[in-house]
Parts: sequence; C-alpha cells; structure tokens
Amino acid sequence: MVVYGVALLSACLVVGMLIGEALGVLLQVEANVGGVGIAMLFLVIASNSARFKSLIEGASGRGIEFWSAMYIPIVVAMAARQNVVAAFEGGMLAIVAGVAAVIVSFALVPLLSKIGDKNSDENTNTNNEVDA
Repeated sequence: MVVYGVALLSACLVVGMLIGEALGVLLQVEANVGGVGIAMLFLVIASNSARFKSLIEGASGRGIEFWSAMYIPIVVAMAARQNVVAAFEGGMLAIVAGVAAVIVSFALVPLLSKIGDKNSDENTNTNNEVDA
C-alpha cells in the first residue's frame, strides 16, 4: 500500500507549498518561502503522529516509511540544483560564498567526528560500568 505513503506525501507537499506561497506574499517576495521544508516537517510530524497510527501499521506503513525516506534526498537534490543555477545567475560573489561554505563544512568534519567519537566512548564506558 505504497499509495497511502504517496497520498500523505502529496497532502504534506500541497499544504507546505501553500504556506510557503503565503509567506512569500506576506514578506513581499516573489517566491515560495520554505514551502518544501515546511512540507518535509509536516511529513515527519504526520508519519510519527498518533493520529496516523492505524495508517502506519502493516503494508501501508512501509509505503509511508519508504516515501518519508525518499522525500528528503529528492528535495535536497532539487534544491541544490536550483541553488546552483541561481548562484551562477547571481554572479561571482554567490559562487565564492557557496564554495567557501563547502570548504568550511569539509574542514569541520574531522572536528565533529572527534566530538562524536568522544561522546560515544563516554557512553560505552558508562554502559559497561552499569552492566558490570
């Protein structure tokens, strides 16, 4: 019953896009402001909601889980493509800012992974002491 997943995804997308368009009008911007992100939040909230608990069980639940998992990478890929096109149209400053953000993000990966390893080692030691 993947159809239920598609229906839930569609409903969240429509509501998110309507809210994004309304925010664009309120902010006097000729664009959809965060509609896809709002839709993604609605999908996460709806798929974890008690109201949809009967819908989430069984085969229909697997469909909802599938589309919940597929939605994020698809949206990120679409947004990334739009951002690259907008950056090239925006000029050199937008391209330099984008490249700088990527370089800083890559540089922070080792630091963040050390922090993550430190926290997991502390949790492992704490769990071993509790188990003993």
